Amino acid sequence: MLLVIFIFIFVSFSYGDEILKNIVLVEGFKIDYYYKIPKVRAIKLINGNILIAGSREDKVYMVIDTNRDYRGDIHRVLVSGLDLAVGVDVYKGDLYVSSVNKIVRVRNVLRYTNFNLIPNVEVVFDKYPSDRAHGWKYIRFGPDGKLYVPVGAPCNVCLRKERIYSTITRINPDGSGFEIFAEGIRNTVGFDWDPITGYMWFSENGRDWMGDDLPPDEINIAKSSGNHYGFPFIHGSNVLDPEYSKLTNIRNFKFEKPVWELPAHVAPLGIKFYRGENFPKE
Repeated sequence: MLLVIFIFIFVSFSYGDEILKNIVLVEGFKIDYYYKIPKVRAIKLINGNILIAGSREDKVYMVIDTNRDYRGDIHRVLVSGLDLAVGVDVYKGDLYVSSVNKIVRVRNVLRYTNFNLIPNVEVVFDKYPSDRAHGWKYIRFGPDGKLYVPVGAPCNVCLRKERIYSTITRINPDGSGFEIFAEGIRNTVGFDWDPITGYMWFSENGRDWMGDDLPPDEINIAKSSGNHYGFPFIHGSNVLDPEYSKLTNIRNFKFEKPVWELPAHVAPLGIKFYRGENFPKE
């Protein structure tokens, strides 16, 4: 089975055909606009409908029946009024949406392809911090049926007494069973599970103000829960933080090193394992 990892770096641009013309594709591939809607940050496909969350919006949209050859403006607002409603995922037909300090749910989301129905939005969990710095949350259900929710550091680099910061947490679909899955992570905005091993792979955006070339951004693997990934004491595999490395016994400090160091400040975002069958093996 061929596995391909895609890392997407977010670039903000206005629509225009010149954008597509400048993208170099492998022979046999083509690219076109699928649907145009502003400020897209996260998407989820469900039965031919697309759920869309925006980077600076308080709304989640549903684009209706995109499997049809209709490119008109067929979308509706499902959820609004949230603070940075960015993360979206669907579990057993229910839509889950992240806000800065909470997770909300819309049960049986496909009912709302009927524009006459008003979505019922219920709060599932509301105990996350309200800091907006690194406060928007990519969310995803794991193979264990739990919802994984990151909590970024509320700063460039800091050490807060509340353990919930700089972590990936997880909860049950009903909001119960909160636990910290991994810690020492400055800010992750994308993760996925290897369909063969079941291990989680996640991106991490490194700190600023150590120069143009330090520290590296990271791709990490979580083979189990309970691991520490270095922040804020150490960055990458061996870059000591000039301030916070002095606050621990760095020589005996145990942490998980990244499996892939990226150039500093490239800001890796989404990460996905390819599970389709359309790409050629090469």
